[in-house]
Amino acid sequence: MKKFVSALVIAATMTGGAAFAQDYKNQLKARQGSMWVVALNMGVLGGMAKGEMEYDADKAMAAAHSLHGVSMIHFASLFPEGSDGAMIEGTTAKDTINSDMAGFQEKWDAFGAAAERAVAEVGNGQEALGPVMGALGGTCKACHQDYRIPQE
Repeated sequence: MKKFVSALVIAATMTGGAAFAQDYKNQLKARQGSMWVVALNMGVLGGMAKGEMEYDADKAMAAAHSLHGVSMIHFASLFPEGSDGAMIEGTTAKDTINSDMAGFQEKWDAFGAAAERAVAEVGNGQEALGPVMGALGGTCKACHQDYRIPQE
């Protein structure tokens, strides 16, 4: 038995732990899909705020509602331990998400609060979009600084 366990430990070490790796592709797809929805809708609001696209209250409201909807996902559950960028390919999640889940959840909750405020504000005209984008963007930046592997 001791030889078997030793062989298993050696095999896991040589394969970078692959012998014990979990399949997190569904969690990864869910969180990446959520971030694409965020990026798309931030693009709509940002384009209107910058005057790159015509302000449309209905489109702005739809974007804000989409952001708010994404913010209601229990996002922490999509980051099981071992699903960070050091453990699996295709993600920029830092392992600090798992070691500081309370901090991560706090930042996600801040995004939710900013998205909820966006729903209340974006229908008030193009001039309301700057502050909304500042608040939303600030929550994204704060989370990415702490919990995202920098993009090169």
